[in-house]
Amino acid sequence: MRTQVAIIGSGPSGLLLGALLTDAGIDNVILERVDRAYILKRIRAGVLETGTAELLDQAGAGARMHAEGLVHDGISLAFDGRLHRIDLKVLSGKHVIVYGQTELTRDLMDHREERGGKTIYDAQNVTPHDFGTVGAFVTYEKDGITHRIDCDFIAGCDGFHGASRKAVEDMGLSHFEKVYPFGWLGVLADVAPVHHELIYANHARGFALCSQRSATRSRYYVQVPLEDTVEQWSDDTFWDELRRRLPRETAEALKTAPSIEKSIAPLRSYVAEPLRFGKLFLVGDAGHIVPPTGAKGLNLAASDVHYLFEGLWDHYLEKSMAGIDAYSARALSRIWKAERFSWSMTSLLHRFPAHGEFDRKVQEAELDYLSHSLAAQTSVAENYVGLAY
Repeated sequence: MRTQVAIIGSGPSGLLLGALLTDAGIDNVILERVDRAYILKRIRAGVLETGTAELLDQAGAGARMHAEGLVHDGISLAFDGRLHRIDLKVLSGKHVIVYGQTELTRDLMDHREERGGKTIYDAQNVTPHDFGTVGAFVTYEKDGITHRIDCDFIAGCDGFHGASRKAVEDMGLSHFEKVYPFGWLGVLADVAPVHHELIYANHARGFALCSQRSATRSRYYVQVPLEDTVEQWSDDTFWDELRRRLPRETAEALKTAPSIEKSIAPLRSYVAEPLRFGKLFLVGDAGHIVPPTGAKGLNLAASDVHYLFEGLWDHYLEKSMAGIDAYSARALSRIWKAERFSWSMTSLLHRFPAHGEFDRKVQEAELDYLSHSLAAQTSVAENYVGLAY
């Protein structure tokens, strides 16, 4: 088989890149190690920056997002027993859209099928080859047979543990990482959200987040020690702990229901450099991870896709390599700004085991400053809705 761009991974980044390429008349094939049903079982967060929403529209897959997504013009920080709202719309001129990543993935899958895009599911042992030369290709196994796809370029959209990053480990790849000493215990429940916008809470007992997936489905989190297990947390224990970390009025309004999903996620910041190795590009989680505090994971993957698509467009339609040559530097510039914001939000809102009274007082002072400074709130708003591409 021959294609112009082989895309490894059918998560949001691979599907979004495939949609943009297909609409531009650039041939592409997506390889995915599991099946469609398995992918759509995974529950993921979904706070979409303005730029991500615009990319979905550009790809022709944004209709359901606009019909069912929840537009949020602000967020609230909870500390000192009160809610302090940051008006994203007034301060930045933009908003975010709360729309589950699973639904976004479903939309992109449906869009690809409608456009006749080729996706090979259950492709095992996917391996990129010769991407430093003219003759790049990818091999994979399916039904006991080894197949080969020759291509011009390979887009590695297969996540942190995927084949793409592994293929360049010994080719000068640099790693930058920070591991946080706590995790997030998350509960998904079919219950109306406690607030119409997201609440990020700083409390003496630890961080909490009140998020949502729809008007009838909520996602809540509390900070927990890394050694905790899901089995230690019954639904009742979780709801009681969440109430303790919220302002009284908010806690009293909280409605509960049996959890339909419960998990603990560790937090870390990670960046790989560079993101281009000849004909192979690292995209999304294959090249970077952010703690979820800043709502940047999915959105950074989308901005990577934006830069890579521009480069491939220049190559195929303008006969220029400028965009491809600039991909890594352009993507990393935005990635590091998002890493900084996610780290700063995580540092501001969580209780760190090693922190003493001085650290806590500085954190409290920063929150108080943020609640009274228009300049500080503007900085948070600009970063939260997403910096310009």
